[in-house]
Amino acid sequence: MDERKIGEIVTGLYKTGKYIGEITDIRPMHYLVKVKAVLKHPQQGDLHNPNQVDVQLFHERRALAYNEQTNVPKKMVKLYDGDVPDYKESLKDALHSLKNELEQMDTTWAKQSLENLSSLEKDYFH
Repeated sequence: MDERKIGEIVTGLYKTGKYIGEITDIRPMHYLVKVKAVLKHPQQGDLHNPNQVDVQLFHERRALAYNEQTNVPKKMVKLYDGDVPDYKESLKDALHSLKNELEQMDTTWAKQSLENLSSLEKDYFH
């Protein structure tokens, strides 16, 4: 596996979201990545019981914020080659993409996820 360098622009998976960001530190098992754009909005609900509504807590999962830093396992980081989109526009696109996907499903989980996303949308773009 190629070792990445501080300052490189990469994609990284964090929980169920996918982001474009800049490596700001290198740690033994992770890269510290500063978020610049959202490629995939995180799934809603319990990560340990995906697609289930009947769980102890149905989590509302926010996308990582602009310039928020997070540890991403090294194997989940790939070099990004392209223009970095505007954060707010990328967040809007990722959110709408997930909503469209959920609207195609007729499940209680999808309905609950859509409610969460609707609430997040109001918060993100008030």
